[in-house]
Amino acid sequence: MDEQLDSVPEPAVGAGQALDRRAELSEFLRTRRARLKPEDVGLPDFGRHRRVPGLRREELAQLAGVSVAYYTRLEQGNGRNVSAEVLDAIARALRLTDAEHAHLTHLAKPKAHKKKPSARTQQVRASLRQLLDSFDGVPAYIVGRRADILAWNRMASAVFGDWAQLPPQDRNWARMAFLKPEYQDLFVDWEQKAIDIVCQLRYEAGCHPDDPRLSALVGELSVKSEEFRRLWATHDVKEKSHGMKRMRHPLVGDLALQCESFRVPDDGELAMVTYHAEPGSASAEALRLLASWGTDATRAGTAAPQA
Repeated sequence: MDEQLDSVPEPAVGAGQALDRRAELSEFLRTRRARLKPEDVGLPDFGRHRRVPGLRREELAQLAGVSVAYYTRLEQGNGRNVSAEVLDAIARALRLTDAEHAHLTHLAKPKAHKKKPSARTQQVRASLRQLLDSFDGVPAYIVGRRADILAWNRMASAVFGDWAQLPPQDRNWARMAFLKPEYQDLFVDWEQKAIDIVCQLRYEAGCHPDDPRLSALVGELSVKSEEFRRLWATHDVKEKSHGMKRMRHPLVGDLALQCESFRVPDDGELAMVTYHAEPGSASAEALRLLASWGTDATRAGTAAPQA
């Protein structure tokens, strides 16, 4: 039987202020420019002392084919009336990824994108929960806005711990990864897991800078986790994708699982995430053992990391 998120309490009034879109735009452009060197983009470097890391504003403006004054206004957070063509040129000059290009557009031209998220709790339809249950030996869950875990199957509990035992507001990947030491122990490359979570939250913040619950989450983690503050300050963004995840499970030891993410067609803010092992591998056998232990594995998998 699958598990399902209870209603998450709405934050109190004033619990989270809207993120400053102009400041976000300014810092995003500044950090993207700082990571490029003249030789990276085919410009000569005459060895003169550079007061700032990366490209100068005039160099970036030259590459993008805009005036220095125009680019300076944009980097100061003034994206009013900027055209899509200019944003495309700047994205090319900065060598942005697709996710970064989309993030830049969200920040500079917010009216062309999604409205403020609804205050209602996200729902997972019954057929999706049934699909989760149908995955034999495959840990799977559905994640929504702000990295909230909304539904999951028994195998997800066996691998990640019994999320049903957590308060609804704590069933959140960001809170678990940064505030619960057992999750830092679970992921062999916890740093990469943390980076992925922060990059996805930053991307979502660009889409919904006026989301008070997201702002409250960022504020909470910034206060409680120095590591979160460090990663948040990079302004790196990415969307959910796929890749190999290596874990050290308290019962079955090392797991190497391929992670895949699938957007729900009629609600792009929901994603189904699955983990599977290569057939015949030690990890496949470990998942088979976890499946055979059933609820015993779930209970042990929750308690053991905390020992």
